[in-house]
Amino acid sequence: MKTPGRDLADKVAAIKNAHVFDVRSSSLPTWCPGCGYFGIHQGLNACIRELGVPLHEVITVSGIGCAGRYPFFTKTYGLHTVHGRTLPVATGVKMANPDLTVYAVGGDGDGLAIGGGHLPHVARRDVNINYLLFDNSIYGLTKGQPSPSSPVGMKSKASPFGTHDKPLNATLLALTYGASFVARLFAGDPEGITRVLKEGTQHPGFAIFHIYTSCVTFDKTFKTWANLKKWVHPLPDDYDPTDYKQAFNRVLEDDFCTGVIYRRGE
Repeated sequence: MKTPGRDLADKVAAIKNAHVFDVRSSSLPTWCPGCGYFGIHQGLNACIRELGVPLHEVITVSGIGCAGRYPFFTKTYGLHTVHGRTLPVATGVKMANPDLTVYAVGGDGDGLAIGGGHLPHVARRDVNINYLLFDNSIYGLTKGQPSPSSPVGMKSKASPFGTHDKPLNATLLALTYGASFVARLFAGDPEGITRVLKEGTQHPGFAIFHIYTSCVTFDKTFKTWANLKKWVHPLPDDYDPTDYKQAFNRVLEDDFCTGVIYRRGE
């Protein structure tokens, strides 16, 4: 026979378990089959569920590109904004209603090209929002042009002889600009995404999550699933994320370590 307390606990658990299905909207994602964005979507949904944040207290802000569609696929509040303006809009939302949990989402094209000028200012102001940067090093929605994080020599229809521009390193930029919580993650590890997103969401300041992912349609050579699975690896067990200088050295030496790179101490 169940005790009243046990019965209540079971009901609470059932509500929490049902919440995971509630986060995802009835709109089916329009991403290509095999896209890494599905893993990020799963990781963020689980984060919201496990933190127990009511959906009406969460908002997702996006710009353009494949990641720009994200707000349609979640039952939280959402704003689908314009090219490169994800961070200033998310900042305005947080200023207007500080009680909201704000997630800004965008790709490397949206966030590091036209939107790149906003990153240093949201970092130095330490606005309490969470920025998920989906980095597949290509413009997927506009058919595979090289992006600011594409490697030198990457060939595409828009760069048939290979790109000549040195790529940007979003993790290094975030550290340089003084972001108080910096993480690098892998779309093929949604459980790891959930774990770090939970920590970053609870951090009282600007948190950026640089997430390596793959464009299965237009990138057949660089950030493929096969390559990323070989390249990504967790930070060492003895790594101290509160050591700012160590964080810089680690990122300069290792392009594919994952986990919490830097977290400002108390």
